[in-house]
Amino acid sequence: MTGNIYVYLAVMAGVTFAIRVLPLTLIRRQITNRFLRSFLYYVPYVTLAVMTFPAILDATQTPVSGALALVAGIALAWRGASLFKVSASCCVVVFLAELLMRV
Repeated sequence: MTGNIYVYLAVMAGVTFAIRVLPLTLIRRQITNRFLRSFLYYVPYVTLAVMTFPAILDATQTPVSGALALVAGIALAWRGASLFKVSASCCVVVFLAELLMRV
């Protein structure tokens, strides 16, 4: 059983290594395709959103308070608030929403 774990780890390490090395070795010149450049530009943002969104709803006692904080955070960020103000405001929204839902 423990031997299988090392095989799994080796396969995961190989896949991770291949994902990082293959583009560096196969693509030697600058990418000029506009669609591909715009796609690659937004990949980090989409990845961050996909990893963060479920955690926002699951980190609170109720998904409603997480959703309210998400809406408040998006509104504040849209208006140009700093990262500290957005995160502090989201924490306050979650606190108040869960406090009001308990009553």
